[in-house]
Amino acid sequence: MNRSDLINMISTEHSELRNADADRLVRTVFDTIAAHLVAGGRVELRGFGSFDVKQRPARTGRNPRTGSAVLVKEKTVVFFRAGADLRERVNAGAKADLQG
Repeated sequence: MNRSDLINMISTEHSELRNADADRLVRTVFDTIAAHLVAGGRVELRGFGSFDVKQRPARTGRNPRTGSAVLVKEKTVVFFRAGADLRERVNAGAKADLQG
């Protein structure tokens, strides 16, 4: 699923919303989450999961083609951890797919 699929699903399930309204809603949610992460915050959506920002220190890596050492700079990364409810729903769906 991509952003446009999500927008179409929302506008289909909620007939009072036009595609433009659903688009604005999705963009607002994503922009708000991103802005909070940029500010160094943590975003927790109960039942879904949480987003954290962490620093990865600089390290020495290897070029897979040549095997030579390469300096990998320090960077900031976003981590997502699925909540218990989401994990249970995904596992229940995976079990149903395997059985059916």
